Amino acid sequence: MGARIALVTGATGGIGRAFAEQLLRDGDVDELWAVARTHEKLERLRDELGCRTVPLAADLATAEGLRAVERALEEARPTVAYLVNNAGAARMGAWDGFSVGEIERTVALNCTAVAALCRVCLPFMGRGSRILNVSSASAFQPTPYLALYAATKAFELSYSRALGAELAGSGATVCAVCPSWVDTDLLLREVNGRRVSFPGLVPPGKVAARALRDARRGRALSVFPLYAKYLHVAAKVVPQRLVMATWLRMLKRYGG
Repeated sequence: MGARIALVTGATGGIGRAFAEQLLRDGDVDELWAVARTHEKLERLRDELGCRTVPLAADLATAEGLRAVERALEEARPTVAYLVNNAGAARMGAWDGFSVGEIERTVALNCTAVAALCRVCLPFMGRGSRILNVSSASAFQPTPYLALYAATKAFELSYSRALGAELAGSGATVCAVCPSWVDTDLLLREVNGRRVSFPGLVPPGKVAARALRDARRGRALSVFPLYAKYLHVAAKVVPQRLVMATWLRMLKRYGG
């Protein structure tokens, strides 16, 4: 095996960048493989984070992009100490606001790519290796007007839990990361002239730090902050129709 690496997808911004920075600070890996679509953003990331950052441009919503990652692994033969599946698509909207192409791309990136990258990285992982799949508190219940996103995150949560059970005894672990609202550029800040309030809003750096701590402790779930823990418990005890009704009432504040 070659270098000890962390492979982080969606690494050029938001939660992905926070993971990249944290992993490099921790000094637990020789290289940080940063995966994103845009070559120019990856080059800027390497300039900012240093020469231990290895840029890998790939569109993970395509078979070609996934194959590019697989080829890089086969050529370098690294030890994958961390796989952080963070790349994803998220947009709020009604069912008829999504084209078929956008639906296909969202499912490909949020679901197919997660499972595929676990598949291609696991042969290079061993005892002590960690998979962190960035899901969401939206995975805990159906969410109208976030229906597609929440459903894909529910897939990611379910897949992570099942894969972790399959890997029991191997020394490699899987942690599903389920934060509430994270303060990134993905958030819609204003609707109909009214500033949006996000309960439980948390900086991406805190999400990454907590997730890595939980993963290193072998936990199957990283639910953060406290608001996300509340949602997790509520989803288990409150009927889904009531959870959805509460969410819809909140949307009406913004003319939704």
